Amino acid sequence: MLAGVIKNNVIYFKSANFFKKKCYTTANMGRARILLVEDSRTQAETAKDFLEKNGYEVILAGNGKTAIKAVKTAPVDIILLDLVLPDMNGNEVCRWLKLNEDTKGIPIIMLTVKGEVTDKVAGLEAGADDYLPKPYDNVELNARIYACLRTKALQDELRQKNLQLECLLKKVEIMAVTDQLTGIYNRRQVETVLEKEFKTAIRYKTPLSCMMIDIDHFKAVNDAFGHHIGDAVLKEITKVIAETAREADTVARWGGEEFIVILPQTKKEEAMQAASRMLKAISEHNFQDIPNERLTVSIGVTSIPHLSLDIDSEEKLIQAADCALYDAKKKGRNRIESA
Repeated sequence: MLAGVIKNNVIYFKSANFFKKKCYTTANMGRARILLVEDSRTQAETAKDFLEKNGYEVILAGNGKTAIKAVKTAPVDIILLDLVLPDMNGNEVCRWLKLNEDTKGIPIIMLTVKGEVTDKVAGLEAGADDYLPKPYDNVELNARIYACLRTKALQDELRQKNLQLECLLKKVEIMAVTDQLTGIYNRRQVETVLEKEFKTAIRYKTPLSCMMIDIDHFKAVNDAFGHHIGDAVLKEITKVIAETAREADTVARWGGEEFIVILPQTKKEEAMQAASRMLKAISEHNFQDIPNERLTVSIGVTSIPHLSLDIDSEEKLIQAADCALYDAKKKGRNRIESA
C-alpha cells in the first residue's frame, strides 16, 4: 500500500525507501487559480499566504457580489467560499454559481464556523463539493483542494472524451450516408429518402419527380486524362448539379458517373424545366482540369401521378426514370427524355 504526501501541489508516493514523483498535479498539471471568498481580512491574508507558498494563484473577494464578478471576469479552478458574508449568504452564492452554465463545473469548498449538520447539508444541497469547518488545518485544506481539483480534472477529461466520441459518432453517421468522393448522399441514403418521399406523395396525393443523370462518354475522360482528373470532373459536375437543384431537392450519387435527384411536390413539367437548367449549366461549364473540353449529360425524368404507367413503388419510379435516361442516350445524348 503506497502512502502519499502532498507538497507544492504534487503528490509523492513512498515506495522502496524512496519518494517517487507521480505526474499528477492540481488543475490538470497546471498552476491552479483559487478564488478565496472571505470577509475577514486577517483570515484571508493568512490563507492566501499559505496557499501561495504551496504554488497556488489566489484571488481574494470580501463578499458574494465581488466573488460572482471575479468568476465572470477571470477563469477560476476552485472556489473557497465562506458561508457567512456581509452582503449575501454563501449558500446563495454557491447556488447561483452552480446554476450558471459557465461556472457550474467549478468545485466549491464551503468554509464556516457553523458546525451544525443542518448547515453542512444546506451547503451541500446548494451545490458545494466539500465542506470544511473553521478553524481548519492548512494541511487538510490543501488535501481537500487537491482532491477537488483531481476530481475536476478527471471530469474534464471525461467530458472531453465524450465530446470526442460524439464528434466521432457524427463523423461515422455522415460517412454512412455520404458518397466519399463527391460529398453528397450515397445510394443507400437516397433510397431511404425516396422511400419516405414516395409514401408522403401517395398519402397526401402530391406529385413527386425523379431525375436520373448520366455523364456522356465519361470513360473517354478517364482514358484520356486519368482517373485522378476523372474524379475531379465528377466533383465539379456534382457541384453544378447541387447548385442548380432546389434546396428541397435531394441530390445523390447513384453509382459510377450516374446521379439521381428526388424532387418532392414537383410535377413532370416542373422537373423537365429543372433538368433543362442542369443540362445547360453542365454543357456550358468550364472544367478546371480540362479547360478545353466540354462535357454533357443525359437525363431521364419521370413523375407520379403518372397517366399511363402503374408506378406503385419507389423502385418502379427509379426504373421509369432509368428507362427515360436510356432513351436519352440512345437518341444521341446531351438531351432529356421523360417517361
